[in-house]
Amino acid sequence: MAGPRPSGPSRILALDYGRRRIGAAISDPDRILASPLEVYERREHLRDLNHYRELVREERIERIVIGLPVHTSGGESELSREARAWGKKLVEVCGCKVVFHDERYTSKDADERLREAGLSPRAHRAKRDMLAAQILLQHYLEAGCPEQETPVHPLEG
Repeated sequence: MAGPRPSGPSRILALDYGRRRIGAAISDPDRILASPLEVYERREHLRDLNHYRELVREERIERIVIGLPVHTSGGESELSREARAWGKKLVEVCGCKVVFHDERYTSKDADERLREAGLSPRAHRAKRDMLAAQILLQHYLEAGCPEQETPVHPLEG
C-alpha cells in the first residue's frame, strides 16, 4: 500500500491506457486546466505500477481518471476490460480513487491537433498519447469531475 501523501492541494491524473504506451496528463490544484505530463513506455507489470505509485505521491494525486476505450456504439472493447483490470491494480498500489471516463475520439482529436501543428510523424507519435490524456482530462474536468462513469455497454462474453 502507498505511504502517506504530502499535504496540500491535490490533483487529478488522467491516463490514456495502452498496451505499449500510457499517456498522462495532470490537472492544476484548482482542477480547471489539464496539462500534458508524459508518455510512459510500458515495461514489466510491477515496474509500471511502481512508476504510477511514485507519480501519485510526488504530484499529490487524489484521483486517477483512466480513459475507457469504447466502440463508437458505446459498447466496451477488449482493451476496455484490460483498462478496468489495470485500474483495479492501481487502486491497490496507489491507494487513491480510480474512475473511468469515456475516451472516444480523444486519440483522433490528438492526431488532428498534431497534424495542424505541422509536427513530423516521429514527433507526432511521441506526443499523441500525452495529448490524448490531456484531452481526456479536460473533458473530465469540464464535466464536473464525476465520480460515477457514464454507463457504457459491457463487452459481451
